[in-house]
Amino acid sequence: MVAFGVPDLSEAWPPGPRTSPGLPCWMVVDSDFKEACMRIAVFGTGAVGGYFGGRLAQAGEDVVFIARGEQLRALKAHGLRVDSIKGDFALQPVQATDDPAQVGVVDAVIVGVKTWQVPEAARAMRPLVGPETFVVPLENGVEAPDQLAAVLGAEHVLGGLCRIVSFVVEPGHVRHAGLEPYVALGELDNRPGERAERLRDAFTQAGVNAEIPADIQVAIWEKFLFIASFSGVGAVTRAPAGVLRSLPETRRMLEAAMREVLAVAQARGIGMTEEAVSRTMALIDGLPEAGTASMQRDIIGGQPSELESQNGAVVRLGQEVGVDVPLHGFMYRCLLPLELRARGELEFEV
Repeated sequence: MVAFGVPDLSEAWPPGPRTSPGLPCWMVVDSDFKEACMRIAVFGTGAVGGYFGGRLAQAGEDVVFIARGEQLRALKAHGLRVDSIKGDFALQPVQATDDPAQVGVVDAVIVGVKTWQVPEAARAMRPLVGPETFVVPLENGVEAPDQLAAVLGAEHVLGGLCRIVSFVVEPGHVRHAGLEPYVALGELDNRPGERAERLRDAFTQAGVNAEIPADIQVAIWEKFLFIASFSGVGAVTRAPAGVLRSLPETRRMLEAAMREVLAVAQARGIGMTEEAVSRTMALIDGLPEAGTASMQRDIIGGQPSELESQNGAVVRLGQEVGVDVPLHGFMYRCLLPLELRARGELEFEV
């Protein structure tokens, strides 16, 4: 069921060019005002979906969170709490459900599930997708747009990515611990489009740094260069960002891993240049000392991770174009037993 209730009016509508009667958009009866809002479904309300969906809802957009289990129960009972270096906030009530059919067609779907859940999520979100609906994946990796397009149709899918250091503290509670929150999105063929501009503007209104890059494919692959390398080296060494960047041996390892991803991207026709490596190292230099990647935390914690869509994908996509990636291959093979153990496919003591 979608959760409804009486809003907490102690937090006024954020300042900006729009005016409002002081209510979240979904609770407003003024049809002219509601027309200015976007109806957005956030599919997957974890560290990414919770933060970015929460900011959009805080700014007054008509946001519905698709969640399940303990997360859904917490959202219905207590709303969403976000602790952030950009300012804490809480939303109560929120719209939340585990049944997309109860929501119906929306303007946009933001996909925040784990990468291995994308195909299943694509099938489940069909009731949300009408003729004009567009879907924006914020997953790590480079394969989510194709996976979504295979189920929903390429005309409904944009490219997207985000940057943030965040994690789930407990159900219904997200902590943003590092990085300036950032979203990039755009049409997969890079043509200008009103729908991408509308969602970018909604993020901007919500205080999120959002842009439509000149080439969304390059942007997605540059994020992939960062996350696959940082996650893999971090998971193998079990060390945080401060150690990885300051120890000469692990710093060189990071740079080598990035250059392997760069080689795969270039062989696949992605217009990335060597500058992507230096920009990404600068990004890592700015991470919190204790910063870690979600894949690294999942593997250390014995949980299923995004190994296949990160280091595994570098290996697989490199093989398709004849590019050898020995470092990513080494990291993938080292971590694979732990991944299979976490998924119940191998049994051994650690």
